[in-house]
Amino acid sequence: MCGRYCITSAPEAIRALFRYPERPNFPARYNVAPTQPVPIVRLDNGERHFALVRWGLLPSWVKDPKTFSLLINARGESVNEKPAFRNAMKRRRCLFPADGFYEWKEEGKSKRPFFARPTSPGPIAFAGLWETWMGPNGEELETAALITTPANEALAQIHHRAPVIVPPDQFDLWLDCANVDEKVAAELFVPAPDGSMEAYEISPAVNRVVNDSPALLEPYTAPPEPVAEPTKPPARPRRQKQDPGQGSLF
Repeated sequence: MCGRYCITSAPEAIRALFRYPERPNFPARYNVAPTQPVPIVRLDNGERHFALVRWGLLPSWVKDPKTFSLLINARGESVNEKPAFRNAMKRRRCLFPADGFYEWKEEGKSKRPFFARPTSPGPIAFAGLWETWMGPNGEELETAALITTPANEALAQIHHRAPVIVPPDQFDLWLDCANVDEKVAAELFVPAPDGSMEAYEISPAVNRVVNDSPALLEPYTAPPEPVAEPTKPPARPRRQKQDPGQGSLF
């Protein structure tokens, strides 16, 4: 799965890749987390547009959001069958602008965080789905989820799942729900090509959502364990001189 990612490219670089007319000016985000507002790109009347939605999809048929599990990821293998994603897959596909994502490698009871990014620097696009939820009092909430697929050989050393990365020449195929059906669109659910992504270990500081700085992307080396000083053998007791039985004058 993917539970954190980053958006670090300049807004104009992202706009140039996705070709939407809006000119949003947003700061770099190094630790995007579920429930936060995230940018997506979707089609409206045949044109691409930028929008902000909540990360964590909420299907339109949900009665009470408080009792519904947060859906931040959708498995590509079952997205066309699951009630929570089926309608969005047909009618509301989107792209998540990103520059990389975080994943945790399990080792026994501990988890080590890694950062995965394209080997060619620059923004990329994750496949996603969006929905609009209407509340009983007329309130409206737009939400979205990422789609995942089996990781490629390199990333599988860290985790067996990874976000679906849509290449730029397939943006239109993925976004055009009016002319491309969900089964054809699902053909994009493949691992990233070998050699296109790299990953390295980073600091556990990424575990805390409040940490959001470039320092999170720096390679991390765990500090060496302290070496215990060798214990000294106990001092040998001094042997007492035997008294020959004569007193001393001094």
